[in-house]
Amino acid sequence: MPENNIIHYDVSITPEVPPRLNMKIFESFVNQYRERALGNARPVFDGRKNMLAHKLLPFGDAATFNVTLEERTPVASRRPPREFRIRIRRVGDIVMGELFQFLRARSRMTNNCQTAIMALDAIIGHKVSTLHVAVGRSFFTPEGSRSISGGAEVWQGYYQSARPTSDKMMINIDLSATAFYEGGRLVQIVAKILELRSPDDLRRGLSEREHQKVERKIRNLKIRVNHRAEARTSSKIERLTQTPASRTMFEKDGNTIDVATYFQTTYNMRLIYPFLPCVIVRRNVFLPLEVCDVIPGQRHMRKLDGKQVDEMMNFTRQNPTLRANKIRAGLNILDYRNDEYMQQFGVRVSNEMAMVDGRILPTPTIHYHPSSRDNRIQPAGGVWNLRDKKVATGATLGSWCVLAFLSPDVLPDHDINAFVRELANTCQDTGMNIPNKNPPILHANPQGNIEESLKQAWLRAGNSAKAQPQLILCILPNTGQPLYAEIKRVSDTVIGVATQCVQNRYIRQTKKQYCANVCLKINVKLGGMNSFIDPTQIPFISDRPTILMGADVTHPAPGPGSDERPSIAAVTASVDAKASRYAASIRIQRGRTEIIADLANMVKELLKAFYQTCGRKPERILFYRDGISESQFGSIITTEIAAIKAACQALDANYKPTITFVVVQKRHHTRFFPIDSRDADRTGNCPPGTVIETVITHPFEFDFYLQSHAGLLGTSRPAHYYVLYDDNGFNPDMLQTLSYNLCYIYARCTRSVSLVPPVYYAHLVTNRAKLHARGGPFSDTGSEEGGGAAVTFGVVKPELQRVMYFA
Repeated sequence: MPENNIIHYDVSITPEVPPRLNMKIFESFVNQYRERALGNARPVFDGRKNMLAHKLLPFGDAATFNVTLEERTPVASRRPPREFRIRIRRVGDIVMGELFQFLRARSRMTNNCQTAIMALDAIIGHKVSTLHVAVGRSFFTPEGSRSISGGAEVWQGYYQSARPTSDKMMINIDLSATAFYEGGRLVQIVAKILELRSPDDLRRGLSEREHQKVERKIRNLKIRVNHRAEARTSSKIERLTQTPASRTMFEKDGNTIDVATYFQTTYNMRLIYPFLPCVIVRRNVFLPLEVCDVIPGQRHMRKLDGKQVDEMMNFTRQNPTLRANKIRAGLNILDYRNDEYMQQFGVRVSNEMAMVDGRILPTPTIHYHPSSRDNRIQPAGGVWNLRDKKVATGATLGSWCVLAFLSPDVLPDHDINAFVRELANTCQDTGMNIPNKNPPILHANPQGNIEESLKQAWLRAGNSAKAQPQLILCILPNTGQPLYAEIKRVSDTVIGVATQCVQNRYIRQTKKQYCANVCLKINVKLGGMNSFIDPTQIPFISDRPTILMGADVTHPAPGPGSDERPSIAAVTASVDAKASRYAASIRIQRGRTEIIADLANMVKELLKAFYQTCGRKPERILFYRDGISESQFGSIITTEIAAIKAACQALDANYKPTITFVVVQKRHHTRFFPIDSRDADRTGNCPPGTVIETVITHPFEFDFYLQSHAGLLGTSRPAHYYVLYDDNGFNPDMLQTLSYNLCYIYARCTRSVSLVPPVYYAHLVTNRAKLHARGGPFSDTGSEEGGGAAVTFGVVKPELQRVMYFA
């Protein structure tokens, strides 16, 4: 660690340019002024505002420098300014001794400590960000990249971050990956966007829909022309022409000429694709697609589609041994030992991964209905099945209907009947009560009026059973999102009936395991309970009335129009003494706001739901909060914890339950690799129940890592639990064990999961709430570019709010 203080300077570069270009300007500045104004120092820069030096620089407290950029680097769609002004002002000294005190648990985190950690991040990241494409704390290299569909490719990268831990600073290193646009001929990229085999398939021209899709995907891409050797400046695509090159006209020397003829006469170049539109790069500058090359190394900023996400996941999914080896290879690229910037500041880094002790928590006992042959189990390896087990509380399903979004020719009724029979028998064997095993079957057009089809199904279910309809079983032709989204919007917010969607491909080849999984979801949607933990193993919940809550906020995906779109906040809460059944509350709030604005009222609703179900007020609240970064901890303490207390006071001035508030983080880069393969599970990961609570945790606050799930594919990601507030006097073992045990009663499957269920359910609720938007940004009826003004979100019907409709 640097023993001396670090000198902190503020940097402003004019004219303003993106951070990536800032780094190049700063490099030129250092090269031009290093000997004179910088006294041979090598200051580091974070690409935005902060410059750090290991000693006072000769120019004093402030100076302005003119910098000439040696290379032509594109900015926006015009040639870059070649001259820049850098104003540098000394902010002060970063006192490293204060950070040492914090790491040794002798002082709190101060602004100076935060600035010191920021400085270390800049020092370890400076050199690598000048050599590679840097995005935040990650950098990426094109070596070993892989093409994915839609003209994109995935680049492998490395994440690095300076982290305060017990008694020392550490660097957290992990693999990272992100999508870039493929470089090369634009016409080939267009063919890939349209999923064609080659550009020759474009000879038929573009349909209106294809034109819109291509324009949306290539807008703002930087290109160079390839028909003039001397033209190496880049341009940004603004849009496509509505007409093909052979019919796109412009004025030239007083005459009107089309683009194809212009290229023939001016460059003696006959266009191969005159029937394709041109790109417009500046006002009235038209370029045929075939003369444009996409500049490599441009990040794919738009949301990836489902197929691209799957391909990217396949690229990034690596078993623990392979991941650990790749991280070690990353150390060679980072090459800390030979980093002259780090040497100058006196920073040295070990080349070995940190070794930590882990302990494995005992597996809880899961209870099913007493009449089950196998009613108490202690699963091995975090996985079990429903064989010889009946759900703890089986719901009754009497009034229901099947709605197939396929024609009878494609899916005949006798196939549906066979599936329904198998499903009903499985539900019965699993402890549900199914008095009506022959529900009416309807067919509907997946492109037709979905709302009307669901209303007809609801009426048929009610008339057939002479009772309030409970469930519509929907058979879908494929995994497409628009149909599923509309079914959920209508059933949740218009009709108020549970729906269970199943894929057509499972109907003909009915498997008992599949039916059992569907049964778990149907049972909780109808108010049943699948399983519960032995009360003696969760005394915090079973000793006194205790409510568990989970909260999450989901934000709109990045891309055009995302600034106008709202964020969705959800809180779920247990409503029974066994913490198995949950209710939910949803709010729409201003986009990109992480603090839950109406938390007090949401908590109030859920406390009432608990009281109505149990007949008692909760004496303790355990609140798990997802999605909060460490920089937001302070504002969470002053807003959300205060809101929970205010909700209790609003119900009764004397009502003061004890509160524990725990942040759960999954978006982090800490990974664990068992040293001895005998300690690993069959995937090479740490076994479920692994807890890490020393060495890499906070110097003195209450946090721990818990890997509660069995590995399936790739390297498991542990959850990081961080206690921000605790009235209940938890010791580490109590909270770790309780959190781990809860992971065994997630209603949708028979495996321990990676997050405590209250938070997992809050995720499900926010994802479901996206589908409740009518004609807006989350529904597929709205365009990708659509603004948020016209969005209306349906409200979940009261009869569903008290059951787990989101399961």
